[in-house]
Amino acid sequence: MLFLSFGGPEGPEDVRPFLENVTRGRGVPPERLDEVAEHYLHFGGVSPINRLNRDMIKALETELADAGVELPVYFGNRNWHPVVEDTVARMAEDGVGRALVFATSAWGGYSGCKQYHEDIVRARESVGERAPDLVKLRQFFDHPEFVAANADAVRRALAALEPGQAERARLVFTAHSVPLKADDQPGADGRPQWYSRQVAEASRLVAEEAGIADYDVVWQSRSGPPQVPWLEPDIVDHIEALHGQGTPAVVVSPIGFVSDHLEVIWDLDNEAKDKAAELGMGFVRADTAGTDPRFAKMIVELAAEHLSGRPPRKLSLLAAAGCSTNGEPCAPGCCC
Repeated sequence: MLFLSFGGPEGPEDVRPFLENVTRGRGVPPERLDEVAEHYLHFGGVSPINRLNRDMIKALETELADAGVELPVYFGNRNWHPVVEDTVARMAEDGVGRALVFATSAWGGYSGCKQYHEDIVRARESVGERAPDLVKLRQFFDHPEFVAANADAVRRALAALEPGQAERARLVFTAHSVPLKADDQPGADGRPQWYSRQVAEASRLVAEEAGIADYDVVWQSRSGPPQVPWLEPDIVDHIEALHGQGTPAVVVSPIGFVSDHLEVIWDLDNEAKDKAAELGMGFVRADTAGTDPRFAKMIVELAAEHLSGRPPRKLSLLAAAGCSTNGEPCAPGCCC
């Protein structure tokens, strides 16, 4: 199995080259890169994402062993070391002929799905004829284990509020914003907005599982030029709006992320939390799902759909495609 993720810097000297990799061809102004670089340097120039991915890989290896599945796990990234091209080359050297690919994104759309197909194509082309066949596993935004892990995290967050706040607290789900144009790919039913629709559906499922009827879905971490419209509202702006409505406390569930990497610990644990404190509001951020044991169990289930024909478990009627071989276009009806 290839565990394929986004990547992140692991030292101050990595920060600017990493950001240039991420934003290449997107027209992000240099001053915005400088601003984001300061976020990384605030934490010593080290993103937690690689460490967290390695932790998830260890949990996955344990779950595979417990399930009696002999499946070596390799680690590759899109934007930083270990880069996926090097990882696929090592897989070829090890004699791997075919591998499943788990991408650390639950979602459809370009950056969450189609770009991982592009990563697979690029890596295989760099290796050549020796490259293994790579079969990407499907999206998992509505998998029961993912939903249950996030719902329990919401319950814990509500329980951590000050006495008397939980009853009037607002649950707010948040995910990485994208340009509106990138959220405008039509699906099988001809309707656009697969990414935001999947985020909204996952939020609905988690809230329902947690027994919460009213909640909000907002966005964070936009990075493009100001003249390009992105998904809104932003989490910080939304906290101000909730304060104006008399909301005493907020629980933020980062549904769009599987681990506490930089967008979570900076945008939520710093900026959003500071705004709530400035306004005198209670604030608790729910855990991400990747540290929950059910997350590794879910990955094994996704693999079993290919290894043993296990029927997919999903809680939504929305499509959960994204699977293909060797980065080829997805089947008709996929969100890509």
